[in-house]
Amino acid sequence: MNPRLNYYISISEKLVNSFNGDLPFYRVLKNHFSQNKKHGSKDRKIISEICFSYFRIGNVAIELDFTERIKIAVFLCNNASSVFLELFDKEFANNLFSDSEKKLDFIKRKYPFFKLDDVFPLPEKIGIEQKEEFIASHFFQPDLFIRIRNNNHNKVIEKLIKNEIVFKEINTNTLSLTNSTKLESVLSINLEAVIQDLSSQRISDFLEIVKNNFKSTINVWDCCSGSGGKSILAVDVLKNIQLTVSDIRPSIIENLKHRFIEAGIINYKSLVADLSVETSFDKKFDLIICDAPCSGSGTWGRTPEMLSCFDDEKLKKYVQLQKTIIVNAIKNLNKNGYFLYITCSVFADENERIVDFLINEHNLEIVKSSYILGFKNKADSMYATLLKHQK
Repeated sequence: MNPRLNYYISISEKLVNSFNGDLPFYRVLKNHFSQNKKHGSKDRKIISEICFSYFRIGNVAIELDFTERIKIAVFLCNNASSVFLELFDKEFANNLFSDSEKKLDFIKRKYPFFKLDDVFPLPEKIGIEQKEEFIASHFFQPDLFIRIRNNNHNKVIEKLIKNEIVFKEINTNTLSLTNSTKLESVLSINLEAVIQDLSSQRISDFLEIVKNNFKSTINVWDCCSGSGGKSILAVDVLKNIQLTVSDIRPSIIENLKHRFIEAGIINYKSLVADLSVETSFDKKFDLIICDAPCSGSGTWGRTPEMLSCFDDEKLKKYVQLQKTIIVNAIKNLNKNGYFLYITCSVFADENERIVDFLINEHNLEIVKSSYILGFKNKADSMYATLLKHQK
């Protein structure tokens, strides 16, 4: 093997073996590269590709040595970089430029023990029907998506074209770009356009239902707001709202405030709130948005290291936390109000089972419910259910 490729694989193996799940893997890489200035940009790129390709096949073929697994991984992940070509014998090379389905069939024939269910943890708990297609989507990096705000379509398009940035127009207000695209120096992020995954943008379908059932100001509480992406979407869709945002993490609320300044949003209330304990307000809300803490299993195409470090015990902890948050949040819902439950998970335990709990314990009925299958468009996959008190 070429000494340089052997060096890259050796470094990657050490980095992968050092990963314990305490930090996102990109942080592990960042720390390594900051401590090893000898790595140039090409070195960093190749080492990153090897590591993330390794993680993208989860725990499949785990009994093989590292180099053999890398061969399978870079083959499936469509990494045809010339630096990897010597890994492939003639049989592999003849299939290197086949479509994804044919490449997967080739690997299954070549390695009879290869099973897609070994790529994704707890496959029996996946709630979506297209399970195999969903799992296979993890071999590829999802795209970057932006949502254009406030009739800025022409302005945004002009700026992207002027800066020679390649994009695809999904609809009037949604564009997809390669994941590595840098936009901060090109667009007024949060004011002209929000960086927001395609599936997250489709939460607008649920918000439109709420909008059509209120004639006056809507009192909205985004109870697990994170950095505020769903709140900005609510402002844009619902228009006339009184907004309250909360999160358990003070640093996140500070980030949200900064983001809202950029977005031109000034009329809102914010607080740090721990919904694992009871939280009450001096008013009830017409809409509670609960983008609940979850496994994030619908987003592991972006963080493929999670494929090899998630288990049933972690899932159970999320489920219990979700139930606790819901019980404490829903006490603040108006009798004619809506509860919008959202996760970026594909596990039924965090989705349909939680909704069953809501219906059985809190006299709610489903208005609209669906998985948002972003993997079909190189986006994240999510679950959302809009509920309302039964009359």
